[in-house]
Amino acid sequence: MEGRRTYTETELKIVAGSLGIPGDTVRGIAPFICEEDGNEYEVWLVDTWDNRCVLKKAKGLETECYTGFFREGKSYAPAFLGSAEYEGDKFILLEYCQGEALRLSEPEMLMKAVDALSAMQNEFWQRNDLSNRAVTMERALRSVEDRGRYLGSELLEKAYGRFTDIYRSVPKTLCHEDLLPINVLVGERAVLIDWEYGGILPYLSSFARLIAHGREDKDAYFFMKDSDRDAAVRYFYERVPGRHGIAYEEYLRDLEHFLFYEYCEWVMLGNRYGSRDDGRYSYYLKKAEETAERLLTADQLRN
Repeated sequence: MEGRRTYTETELKIVAGSLGIPGDTVRGIAPFICEEDGNEYEVWLVDTWDNRCVLKKAKGLETECYTGFFREGKSYAPAFLGSAEYEGDKFILLEYCQGEALRLSEPEMLMKAVDALSAMQNEFWQRNDLSNRAVTMERALRSVEDRGRYLGSELLEKAYGRFTDIYRSVPKTLCHEDLLPINVLVGERAVLIDWEYGGILPYLSSFARLIAHGREDKDAYFFMKDSDRDAAVRYFYERVPGRHGIAYEEYLRDLEHFLFYEYCEWVMLGNRYGSRDDGRYSYYLKKAEETAERLLTADQLRN
């Protein structure tokens, strides 16, 4: 956490006060702690005498996402309660949502997460009038193309070129561009959190990221049984693409391309930053190569 500013409780009370929470009503302000490394997030639980809410230092395009898409309350996202600036930093105030991160994915929790994602994507399906908010398609494409420059093999590059064509062509809706399981809180309902990057983008990008990194290994950081993943793939189809007339075979083919894109992330990181000795590099390189072989073989058979 070197180089990151530390905020005192007095400063955080000033920020909360600018968002309508008088200092004399605050019982305490405490940071949330990252499970993985024990560090403090720049996110604080604000306890008042009659309520709880979350104060968060906004990152990326988080303020733009909340003001652009979530000004009205949504069941699948924390209610947006306001934004403020303090000494050049942006902060947002959000509803406190009680729940557990999806890191250890149990079937009921996973389906609640898919329900939340489905409700959001059906609401914003093909909303081209909102495509200039937060992460635009043009900005997302630049990021996609950048990843493709560091794959290091003709096989991966050829499959990646096919992916970029599909990325441009599939229907668009509101997507959370970092929907890892830790960014879903599941309690009575599931809510999608940490909206640093989101926008009207290819509909499969959020779902693919949600399911791509779970392993059937209790020691894995993201645990997900293969059978639960398969059930989620069918469940999501019934609730989103199936309702919009997309054939199941087309959905499965496109989804595999988006999963391939997720695997290529760690290949890119290893090649770009010289971290090929990281165990995640070899794991994802193998998955990416196997998926690329399947996709290119299927393309040859269709042609």
